[in-house]
Amino acid sequence: MTTTPDHAVVTTTTATEAAARTLAARAVEERLAACAQIYPISSVYRWEGAIAQDREWRVDFKTRGDLVERLSAFLTEHHDYETPEVIAVPVVAGSAGYLDWVTRETRPDRSGPAPVSPRPASTPVQEIRPTA
Repeated sequence: MTTTPDHAVVTTTTATEAAARTLAARAVEERLAACAQIYPISSVYRWEGAIAQDREWRVDFKTRGDLVERLSAFLTEHHDYETPEVIAVPVVAGSAGYLDWVTRETRPDRSGPAPVSPRPASTPVQEIRPTA
């Protein structure tokens, strides 16, 4: 386990799964995040003087600490909400191999050897779809 302020998890929420997937894919494509995890949530919040309850989609982005501002600006610019939630939490500890992978995947220099995924090659990747 490595203790580091050099990495962060940036969280946002969206109204739809499609919007969440689009933000996630674009941020990873732009190398602002190494990966993003998307899952449905239920939110209760105060908005314009009333209590609201909605189903939303949460996206957690894994990134370097020095990319938090750029990722936050990107999310705000491409978000479907008037006032999007964008919260960054520093990673205080994590597995060294995983954090090294996050760093490699978010480096601005795309040259060099192909990155190695933290997921073993024998582990199938499955898409999980929520039930209605």
